[in-house]
Amino acid sequence: MKKKSVFLTVLLASMVLLLAACGRSEDVQSGTVDGEKTYNFRLSLVTPPTHGWTVTAEKFNEELQNRSEGRMSVEIFPSGQLGTEADMVQLMEVGTLDFGFITNAYMSTRSESLNAWFMPFLFEDLAAASQARNSEEAKQMLAELDVQGLVGLDFSFAGERHVLMKDGAIHSPEDLNGKKLRIIGNPVMQDFWTGLGVSPTPMPLGEVYSSLQTGVIDGIDIDLDALVSMNLQEIAQDLTLTKQMAFPSVVVMSKQVFESLSAEDQAIVVDAMQAAVDWGVEDAIERENSNLEVLKDKGLTIIDDFDTSAFASIKEEIYSKYSSNDIIKSFIENNQ
Repeated sequence: MKKKSVFLTVLLASMVLLLAACGRSEDVQSGTVDGEKTYNFRLSLVTPPTHGWTVTAEKFNEELQNRSEGRMSVEIFPSGQLGTEADMVQLMEVGTLDFGFITNAYMSTRSESLNAWFMPFLFEDLAAASQARNSEEAKQMLAELDVQGLVGLDFSFAGERHVLMKDGAIHSPEDLNGKKLRIIGNPVMQDFWTGLGVSPTPMPLGEVYSSLQTGVIDGIDIDLDALVSMNLQEIAQDLTLTKQMAFPSVVVMSKQVFESLSAEDQAIVVDAMQAAVDWGVEDAIERENSNLEVLKDKGLTIIDDFDTSAFASIKEEIYSKYSSNDIIKSFIENNQ
């Protein structure tokens, strides 16, 4: 029954891609022009069109077209149009989908070493987190995805994680005790917040606004880009810039599709994506600053001098637990 469900998921998403392809004119289909191979790739992600990851994907399309002299382009499917992230990964495994920006929260359920990015208070800021994507450990994390039929290309960042509360800013661990906090469903995040006495409440992002408004949850662990794009400042008053974790997406490509390209075209894809992600990191840093100004203008109480020293105990507890993975252990040691 489970195999049948997976088959139907892949089949339905494949039909979506096929219908999308049928709607395009012949001159942008994969084929040849003047004897050279042309490609119109497809990229999927869960974020809306205005989100930093989606904008970075658009930058990838621009870089790809420029570097290939128009032989390559990518069509972007935002907002989960092709299904869940599990669906997207399955489509890439069989070569039906070409690229995905998949949240590290989901990908870390498939590859343990990716939990390294969620080690609490490891990075001073977003720039430092971005620099770590060029580390040997980050390269090892991406290389481990090969056995899943994926080519790990890079990590793209959406900003640091902070705490938004409907009422009552966070100054110390005691302020969190007993609070119902919406978190992303990830074991590190679950351990971190539970260790602080929080009642972690995983739920789809689309349910957060009404849940925060009605008191189903007291607050949310969130990045500023998502906070502003969802207008949560309309119903919550207190923001603490905790910067407890980085939050990347894992940029992946179908191994089957990648290996069908020539070595020259593989290099174009890799270089175009790196340039796009480099640009996206700078965009994310700018968004962090501009979103903060928006929230200040909206009158939120913002705690920007958050003292992390009181959280040293839970930080070390998490580090110790996840250091049984050699890549995570090395990643922590080289970024502290």
